Amino acid sequence: MKPRALAATALAAVVSGQSLHRILPDILSKAPPERRPLISELVHGTLREWPRMNAIAEALLSKPLKAKDADIYCLILLGLYQLDCMRVPPHAVVSETVNGVKDLRKVWARGLVNGLLRSYQRDQDAVNGALSDAARAALPDWWWQEIGKQWPDDRNNIATAYRSHPSFTLRINCLREQQASYLQRLEAADIAFSTLESHDHAVTITTPINVVDVPGFNEGIVSVQDASAQLAAPLLDLQPGEHVLDACSAPGGKACHMAELQPHARIIAADSSLERLTRVQENGDRLGLTLDLQHVDATVALEHFGANAFDAILADVPCSASGVVRRNPDIKVLRTPDDIHRFAEQQKDIVTGLWPTLKPGGRLLYVTCSIFEEENDDVVEHCLAHLPDATLVAISTPEGRSTRTGSQQLPSLASDGLFFALIRRST
Repeated sequence: MKPRALAATALAAVVSGQSLHRILPDILSKAPPERRPLISELVHGTLREWPRMNAIAEALLSKPLKAKDADIYCLILLGLYQLDCMRVPPHAVVSETVNGVKDLRKVWARGLVNGLLRSYQRDQDAVNGALSDAARAALPDWWWQEIGKQWPDDRNNIATAYRSHPSFTLRINCLREQQASYLQRLEAADIAFSTLESHDHAVTITTPINVVDVPGFNEGIVSVQDASAQLAAPLLDLQPGEHVLDACSAPGGKACHMAELQPHARIIAADSSLERLTRVQENGDRLGLTLDLQHVDATVALEHFGANAFDAILADVPCSASGVVRRNPDIKVLRTPDDIHRFAEQQKDIVTGLWPTLKPGGRLLYVTCSIFEEENDDVVEHCLAHLPDATLVAISTPEGRSTRTGSQQLPSLASDGLFFALIRRST
């Protein structure tokens, strides 16, 4: 298949309910290496704009396509995305997109695809002018409304961040090198970068570059980690000799950061997925760190570790990923309002399961990559009300918004949206 047909196939798989990170590697393997960046851009870009492209297609189609023709519908959306957002001549967009129907073995759709794309070319201003505010912001209606309730002054900025390409930020392994000397490496390699205030070990690469070509990456001098994610480990303020649990560790970025900041603590990196634990092992080995990897379901942590086992726990819990949409644009298609409640219940179960393993006087850092209070403040307040000896510790983060229980980093062009709250177990 040619790039546009492969991209449409990937999008159709997402529409069917599959996550992008699982299906895209296989799709890309079917294309020659030089075509893979185009396929990835078509897929990620169309998904970032999905609600808007979907609204445009619905306005132009005389009737919905059948479910079995989801690949044709996705081909139409990626054609619209190219016309609207990519620097490709319109005639080439129409021609290559129409040719994609042959690879999909649905030549009957040539006229449909051609006609719809040309209609959009003619009536683009009128079609876009009729879109709802949510569609213009490339968000589902329910999501747009929810952000408006919780973050009314920041709604447009959040929507813009969702549609941006992710920043490429590194964490410098402070056991191997300090920021100043690493920046000299980048200058010597003629790699453009910017630094971030309040981040002593972070640098953002602004030159397009493959991660394996980043100076020092293969040697374990740097890791890829968003600036907001780099705030977690310092908030726990680990001390020498402490026994620490990263309860939902994979892929291990925060566990490795803790080990870099406090090499004299014993850190257990646990996860409910054996497959994902291999990523933690790979990252730890590359960085030269010693982590104790254990396959554990956090909801039943007491059965595995026993009571009063840890001085500190990091609970970076599964969530809606509403703060990291630009890295996971498929959630604009997959996420529903019911998911938020489902994640919140899972988060409560995880913290409840972990709590008895925390020593009196110990602290638990609750982290999500969500901007929804039902997964953040509401969960923390539930835990404070139902867990014995739980008390809230006031925290703040650089550029974070103070909430009822913690600090919220909102999605921006520079970093992702994460929530942090610190709970201490009374002595």
